[in-house]
This record gives sequence, C-alpha cells and structure tokens, in this order.
Amino acid sequence: MNNLTLAVENEIAVLTITRPAALNALNSETLDELNEVLTEIEARDDIKVVILTGGADKKGNEFKSFVAGADISEMVNFTAAQARAFGMRASVPFFKLMNMRQVTIAAVNGFALGGGCEISMACDIRIASDNASFGQPETGLGIIPGFGGTQRLARLVGMGRAKELIFTCDTIDAQEAYRIGLVNKVVPKEELMSTAKEMAAKIASKASYAIAVAKAAINNGYDMDIKNAVEMEANLFGITCSTHDKTEGMSAFLERRKPDLTDF
Repeated sequence: MNNLTLAVENEIAVLTITRPAALNALNSETLDELNEVLTEIEARDDIKVVILTGGADKKGNEFKSFVAGADISEMVNFTAAQARAFGMRASVPFFKLMNMRQVTIAAVNGFALGGGCEISMACDIRIASDNASFGQPETGLGIIPGFGGTQRLARLVGMGRAKELIFTCDTIDAQEAYRIGLVNKVVPKEELMSTAKEMAAKIASKASYAIAVAKAAINNGYDMDIKNAVEMEANLFGITCSTHDKTEGMSAFLERRKPDLTDF
C-alpha cells in the first residue's frame, strides 16, 4: 500500500492514512487501498477493533492533519459523471467502516475537513485531540459534500446544525465538535492514541459477536419506525441467546469469575 499503513496488536488494528505531501487528502488510489485493507480486516478473526488515524506531514509533524479532505487536485477537472463516480467510489469503504463487524474508532489528530470529516463520521466512534478541527467547506468551492456529509452530519448533530456548517463552511474546533455531538471525547493531543487504544482494548474484551450484532441493530434500526425496530432487536436478542458467549457470560457472572468470550 502506498498511502496506508496497518499495524495489528492485541486484537486492535491501527490503520494510518499516510499521504504527507497532501495532508492525507483522499484520492482515488487511497480510497481503493482503504477498501482493500478493510476487506482484509473484516475477514480476520484476530482483529476486534480498528483505529483510523492520520499520519505525520512531510515535515514530520504528527498532529497536524487527520485527513484534510478529498484531493482537489484530482477533482478540479471532473465532469459530472466523474464526480458521481468518485463519490460512489468513496461510499464503498465508508460503508465498510460503518457496517463491518469490527468496531471502528476515528482518532482525529488534526484537520478533519471535507472528506476528512466525512470519513470520521463513517466510523462508529470519534475521539479528537484538542488541536483537531472539523468542517465541510465544499459549498465555498461550488460543490456539496460528496462522501456522505450531507447525510451523516445531519444524523449526528441534527439538521439545523448540519445546514449551518455546510452552508457557512465554518470550521469548528474539537470542543465545539464535542458540544454538538460530532465527537465522543476530546483529549490532549499527546494522549489521543493511548486513549483510543484504551477504549479499543475495553471493547475488544467484551463479547465481540454480541457487539457486532448490537452494531447492526443500531445501524439498521436507526431509520426504522420504533415498532419494527424493537421487533428487529428482539429477533437479534434471541440469536445472541443461542451462542456460546451467552452461556459462558451468564455462567461466569453467576459464578463470579471472568468469562471466556470466544464468539466472533
């Protein structure tokens, strides 16, 4: 891979976007590599959580950019058809981040603008360093967000705030992103990866199959009416009650011991 690095340890994968000359901007090659590596990760039983972050810039500054956006140098001469294809190209790995059985955590360590904000929103959880910033500046360039930004942002922060951010092109800092519900946690930049790994380890220690089912229930039920969503949840609850982990987890609870959870 030219633009990504993958490191796996203790059931946690750290996936780093590394395009230092472009502040980790997303081009077609990077999107294709992301799709390829996520497909590999999804098939691996030794990975329970994925942490997505941005690599250092060309001067070696580690906390400057998460993903600065989509690569405008590639987009500048797009026709309408090419632009649509680019948006759909991004949607494939973005939906994998959203729907894969592993939990995905965006460790946002700097600029998360345009496509950078959008890829963070495709993850299950967002942890931001205190120097991170977020925004959707596309309307200032004569376009709209094309990697899911108009849809995921509204679902995370509400329609009114999403419209404000997209219409004004305002960039907000990490604390404001936390205040409006765009990120789950803000930490000092030096503590970002340790915090993300600590959370990942906690998640990996739980029943991974149950977490994957819970993730699917949350994602699929979000846009359903409540009656059908609760019925779907009951069906999935029944499925988890037929597993080894359910028997082991409840037995361990009653016996006051640590469970050996192995389903995935």
